[in-house]
Amino acid sequence: MKICPTCRKTYQDDNLNFCLEDGSVLTVASNEPAPTVMMSQPRPTEPNTGFGPPPTQQIQSSFGNEGHYSQPHKKSSKTWLWIVGILGILLLLCGGGGVVGLLLLATQGDIAANNSGPVASPSPGRGSTFPGTSPSPDSSPSTLSGDVTSIDLNMFVKEFSVYGTTEMSGDELMMAAKQRDYYYVLVAPDDYNTLGAATRVTVRNPSNGDSRLGYGLIFHSEAQPLSKGYAFLIDAKKKRYRVVRHTATNESALVPWKNSTAINDGTSENILEVRDKGDALEFYINDQMVTTTKDQYDGAVGVPGLYSGDGVKIGFKRLEIRK
Repeated sequence: MKICPTCRKTYQDDNLNFCLEDGSVLTVASNEPAPTVMMSQPRPTEPNTGFGPPPTQQIQSSFGNEGHYSQPHKKSSKTWLWIVGILGILLLLCGGGGVVGLLLLATQGDIAANNSGPVASPSPGRGSTFPGTSPSPDSSPSTLSGDVTSIDLNMFVKEFSVYGTTEMSGDELMMAAKQRDYYYVLVAPDDYNTLGAATRVTVRNPSNGDSRLGYGLIFHSEAQPLSKGYAFLIDAKKKRYRVVRHTATNESALVPWKNSTAINDGTSENILEVRDKGDALEFYINDQMVTTTKDQYDGAVGVPGLYSGDGVKIGFKRLEIRK
């Protein structure tokens, strides 16, 4: 028989070397009467921080002891670091196509909090300034001088993404986030530049599904989407539009939802266009200017892209940059 010299607890198992109560080294029990001892006082703990106090010292296996937030009396684990690392690897693997940018998601909760879910690239060349003799706001984009660059939408098709789906149907790219209250963003390589240009795309909602977040055109973006840039979005079912800006994966409203008769409702096509006039941005729907706002960024990169929200499959055609 063995005994703990601290708490005086006895153990019949002679193969046990440490006290299961306080970890003290056990000694062989003698027939002499046990001396009187003072019990050690428990150590004070820090106030509850949400992750719980450290566990008491004991011999235990480390297997299966990962912490959970729902168990406040265990140490917080670093499981989230592994999750972030795995997601980063998946993102790098998914980004090996023609699209240089990353795919990011954001919840509607993040949008509400601000307004309102990781690829390095070289610095691209700057775009030319907008011609001094700009057309009147309600004129057709076809009157703009300069070249037209058409972006092949096939470059946005990805075989697999944990965030969204993409497929070509004829000349139309069908794109959707995989969950409601999330949005899915794809951007082109950084050799495309929307600075000092008119950027436009044709969109439609073939199912006339509800989309609280909207869908539409990304412009003036960094090569890493949602880190810096804008989105011009519509909800054709409710005949409304909005403009948002992105900073470090957060989305905030530059122009909140507004109704417009310029929008074709239902499943009809709508042409979205943004004209960069230097320090001002003009927004057109079906060749009608609906709003204008000041450019919020200095030194923006200018990559175009596409945005689809709320799990609704949206069709995109004729993504163009006119300079």
